[in-house]
Amino acid sequence: MPFWNIVDLELDEFRPGINSKAEIGDDLIMVCMEIDPGKEDVGHEHSFDQCGIVLQGQIEMFMGDERRVLNTNETYFIPSGELHGWKTFDNKVLLLDVSLKQT
Repeated sequence: MPFWNIVDLELDEFRPGINSKAEIGDDLIMVCMEIDPGKEDVGHEHSFDQCGIVLQGQIEMFMGDERRVLNTNETYFIPSGELHGWKTFDNKVLLLDVSLKQT
């Protein structure tokens, strides 16, 4: 069972402008994700619940018709099948995200 220290966790490139580290268990995936400034996901959905916490920075998230700017120590919960996305502003954002493993 791995333990992380977020301060010195080494992240790998996941996509351009997004670095991450994932732990994948039998049922859950835990991901630490660092997103560069000025990035955006215009929306997607999936067949599992997803939740997380903003560890550092500020990110705007939307779920359905609701939009909210989240700051450090604020959380999100995205129900299965809900259209959602995000955008970052002038600084990097660090998230800890948890979801079910897709089978």
